[in-house]
Amino acid sequence: MTELQNRLLRMRDEKYAEFQAKLTPGIPPEDFIGVRVPQLRQFAKEYSREAEHEEFMRELPHRYYDENMLHGLLIERIRDCEECIAAIDKFLPYVDNWAVCDIMSPKIFGKHKERLMEKIMQWTQSSHTYTCRFGMKMLMTFFLDDDFESRYLEIPAGIVSEEYYVNMMTAWFFATALAKQWDDTIPYIEQKRLSQWVHRKSIQKAVESRRITPEQKTYLRTLK
Repeated sequence: MTELQNRLLRMRDEKYAEFQAKLTPGIPPEDFIGVRVPQLRQFAKEYSREAEHEEFMRELPHRYYDENMLHGLLIERIRDCEECIAAIDKFLPYVDNWAVCDIMSPKIFGKHKERLMEKIMQWTQSSHTYTCRFGMKMLMTFFLDDDFESRYLEIPAGIVSEEYYVNMMTAWFFATALAKQWDDTIPYIEQKRLSQWVHRKSIQKAVESRRITPEQKTYLRTLK
């Protein structure tokens, strides 16, 4: 047991570990320590100031799910864009679940949109489930507001996958796009540009969203 693992174990919540294991199928229950995310986020802030964190980030793969979550939160704190990208590219091959994938949303990318788009194009073309999912999440996070261009919708629309967690992210992306960029996005639903599963899941998630108007929800239900 490493010193870091011992520190994480001191924050353990066994019931939370059981809860997380149920939400993250495919990961053995014994791989969950059970550190709650707000507590882990605070720990990452403190641990990032310790020299040992750099060695921890070099040592892959990690033993515990919570260590992978910590790794993702440490990546978020990197303030140099290229350093952040390098750290993500090193880590992504070891990401094996949606929660670790989705925890990462580095703020530094907001200042380097052009470079980020280059990486999104690479990530979304990956055959690795969580690399592809991460690329779509970055597209959804950083390019559906002020920097939106209609051509960006072609990126997730062009992804053909049998992977549940890729398709779920595609649906999440289009549901969010409907909420934020309705006029440009609705043709993808009207023309059934997505796979049948993604099409229906996108409508379902949009109808469940508070950001979609009642009139839009009524119309979406006719497109199932």
